[in-house]
Amino acid sequence: MELNLHPIATKCFVSGRAFAENDRVVSYLVREAPVPGAGLVGGEVARRDLLEAEDGRFMPPAFVYCRWVVAFKQRKAEENPALTLKLTAENLFITLALPVNAPEDAVLGTNTGFGAPRQALGLEPVETAANNGAVSTINTPLLQFLALMLERKKLIKPRGVTEDGLRQIYEHMPTHQLYEVPVGDLNAEFFQKIQEHLGVLVGTPKPKADPAPVPAAAP
Repeated sequence: MELNLHPIATKCFVSGRAFAENDRVVSYLVREAPVPGAGLVGGEVARRDLLEAEDGRFMPPAFVYCRWVVAFKQRKAEENPALTLKLTAENLFITLALPVNAPEDAVLGTNTGFGAPRQALGLEPVETAANNGAVSTINTPLLQFLALMLERKKLIKPRGVTEDGLRQIYEHMPTHQLYEVPVGDLNAEFFQKIQEHLGVLVGTPKPKADPAPVPAAAP
């Protein structure tokens, strides 16, 4: 699953102040509502980057897919624009999930091959979790859905649950890093609640064509 998502902005969405190197920036992936005269299409997926100090003044749309905090880094001249505009389900999962006892270089992706594109997208969390050491309730539905997708693709494997039984432990197979995801009941009600928003984000699968009828054999 790939998403087309702009890299991190260069200035704060709330105040308009340009980001400086290592500024703490809060990033939101949201679904916008239509704004008359503003040129926004109803249901458009957008990214909003703002200084962490301005987070309390940000008025997010009705639906927020996820939120994470990054340290701002200036874009490098040699970055491939086509590459930096691609966000995969795997990268998003690594950003939002809670790593278990990860060394710093593993968390930041410097030894995994994930570092360069994730940093260009503004996906390198400044802590070992997207939200100060815990998975935000905002992120939980999308994170559970991503875990289900990646498990089916054999990119992660379940490795039990935490002692309190509240989080499922997954191993990311390319890096062998363990991540924790809140346990949830992925039933029909869960998918019905988020399927419309996920369809906008990742695309709705095309229905399978009905098989052509088999002509009756001649008597």
